[in-house]
Amino acid sequence: MKIKAYISTIIFLLFASVVTAQVTFETKVSKKKLGVNERLRVDFEMDRDGDNFTAPKFTGFRIAAGPIQSMNHVWNNGQRSFSKTYTYFLQPTAEGKFTIKQAKVEIDGKVYKTLPVTVQVIKAVNKPKDGNNTEYTVSEGLHLVTEITNGNPYLNEPVTVSYKLYVKPGINVNDYRELGKPTFNNFWSQNIETRLKAQSGTYKGEQYSFVILKRFVLYPQKTGNQVIEPFSIDVQVSVRSQRRDVFGSRYETVHKTLSSSQRTIKVKALPEAGKPAGFSGAVGDFDFEVTTSKTSLDATESLQAKVEVSGKGNLKLFQLPKLNLPSSLEVYDPEFTERVSTRLSGMQGKISDSYTVVPQYKGKYPIPSISFSYFDPKEKKYKTLTSEEIVINVIEGPVNTMASTNTDNQTNTQKQAITTNGSQFRFLKTDANLTAIETENFFKSNLFYGLLFGPFFFIPIILMVRRKKRAFDNDIQGSKTRLANRLAKKYLSEAKKKLGDKEAFYEVLERALHNYLRAKLSIETSEFSKEKISQLLGERSVKPETVTDFIGLLESCEFARYTPATDGTITKDYEKSVQTISQIDKQIK
Repeated sequence: MKIKAYISTIIFLLFASVVTAQVTFETKVSKKKLGVNERLRVDFEMDRDGDNFTAPKFTGFRIAAGPIQSMNHVWNNGQRSFSKTYTYFLQPTAEGKFTIKQAKVEIDGKVYKTLPVTVQVIKAVNKPKDGNNTEYTVSEGLHLVTEITNGNPYLNEPVTVSYKLYVKPGINVNDYRELGKPTFNNFWSQNIETRLKAQSGTYKGEQYSFVILKRFVLYPQKTGNQVIEPFSIDVQVSVRSQRRDVFGSRYETVHKTLSSSQRTIKVKALPEAGKPAGFSGAVGDFDFEVTTSKTSLDATESLQAKVEVSGKGNLKLFQLPKLNLPSSLEVYDPEFTERVSTRLSGMQGKISDSYTVVPQYKGKYPIPSISFSYFDPKEKKYKTLTSEEIVINVIEGPVNTMASTNTDNQTNTQKQAITTNGSQFRFLKTDANLTAIETENFFKSNLFYGLLFGPFFFIPIILMVRRKKRAFDNDIQGSKTRLANRLAKKYLSEAKKKLGDKEAFYEVLERALHNYLRAKLSIETSEFSKEKISQLLGERSVKPETVTDFIGLLESCEFARYTPATDGTITKDYEKSVQTISQIDKQIK
């Protein structure tokens, strides 16, 4: 009997260990029957930490918020429990029966799938209008609103977007959590820091308190209808209730998911009528000037010539006009300076290019006037500002004998006769005065011993070099790495030359990335989609993180057309491109 008991215990323990080793991955829904005007919460929950989570396509629903990732670690009597959840909030788009299909996740090298869940969507339901109902009170007393200052701006005219949370009296907001960051496609955006300060106001004619959660200044980079996507938050509030808890409290804590409505901004194109030839995209109200640090100096001394634009407008989104200096002045590449702050009304400050100029010869050199054009959205017309001509007077220094120009623009050249004094060829000697030199016996000379013992000195060096070369050739991985690095630099050599020019750099970088793929994968340009590239690289054994880096580079090239990029960002993208192409070339099969 004891033996049987022991065997039963062992079998039970083995069975228990197998059960505890199983992975749980399931789909949980907040309700299986809901109205078309209600929201559905879907949780994909696992009891192990998994990677490469893939959500299903939510047919019949629109994603209102998510995915929201959360993890919980709980210790109870020395036992650890873990859960990881991906949460989505879905809005039905039609009535009917819809299936939440299988989600996938990779845990310890194995792929696990959830079971499908069917949800029925019925006609819109009447929400209870009972003032004593907590859910009704919260839904009627909390509103997340997107407010914009200008719904019909010009291209590159600033628009301020504010997200306000309106709260009715009687509701106390304890905390809130953002469900994703606001995204602004086809806009240059700048977040404006704001303090969470409660203010009084009205919403739909009723008295509310409100707080501004976020503020952004946007500069549209594309004309037409541009969408401001909804912003979602999870709010924890306390609401007065008719029920008392064990402590006698009449307040009930509720979580509520709020989403602002989608807004559309209609962006107007700048007028073509009257557009100046040198217009570079400046929109706002600006001042323009060209100044020099000095107007009189000696040759080989330096001066600073500054081209500066100041005022209010899209200062970070256009190029300054270039100085046209005389070729007889040595000019260095300009140093760009930016002192711009972004406020609720938009950018303001100044930008400038500072040229270092070094004259080489004596004379007077004019710096011609240049023009700067911008569009004034308030007056709805183009304006052009022109600088004054500046004359640089070089007082002391050599005269430019190749081409000297005086202030009257008259060129005087005078030829001088060459005279000889009979001593020009005095270095040619007609009397050599040659003397005999002593000859050295080759045998036992330094040269003799050098040739005799030299090979014994060089043979060890040659053997060492050959050993190093053999090890170098046998280093297959190192050879592949070096070859991959050379290939990456070959494709990106032209992009490296354009590091100082954002638009040219990203255009050349995108072409280099496409040429590399065309050479490696043998596909045409028309087949270049992110999904196709990811599929082909994955089939050729390229690691997922490397594929993600490559797709990220292509997206950087696309976003660079609409968003500004600093020199640091451009350099970082170039270095990442070299590394990514090198990694693909080593991994691809």
